[in-house]
Amino acid sequence: MSDRRPPLPPFSFETAVQKVRAAEDAWNSRDPARVALAYSSDSTWRNRSSFIKGRAQIEAFLVAKWQQEHEYRLIKELWAFTEDRLAVRFAYEWCNNAGQWFRSYGNENWAFDANGLMHTRHASINDVPIKEAQRLFFWDRASPRPAEHPSLSELGL
Repeated sequence: MSDRRPPLPPFSFETAVQKVRAAEDAWNSRDPARVALAYSSDSTWRNRSSFIKGRAQIEAFLVAKWQQEHEYRLIKELWAFTEDRLAVRFAYEWCNNAGQWFRSYGNENWAFDANGLMHTRHASINDVPIKEAQRLFFWDRASPRPAEHPSLSELGL
């Protein structure tokens, strides 16, 4: 796989939206190796209270995450952007091993290198227990969100 991940900085509104959707699609694949390739080899993360460095740690983190978060479905939305940075809000739904459903809400700050690889990711996330009947994210498992599925704004989230 190439170490270039278009769209590349500097971002326009259109390319920033494309970058966010590409990230959403990759995460919805639940393929840790695929997701990790979007990050620079020395990428640093703060994800909740975890501090992660490099693709190997990113991939290991995601393997563990998706062993605990079943039926994961994610929607991301661009909040703001500059030439090489994006602010994103997101929500995802998942079920734990005990059958409890959650909707997790969060904000991410992303910084990219000239090749379009994310070198810094800061994520703040809150989990809200929901009933299965309160779920809003429905599409085929481990697939991209269909174009006709409502966005976070359209869902009022």
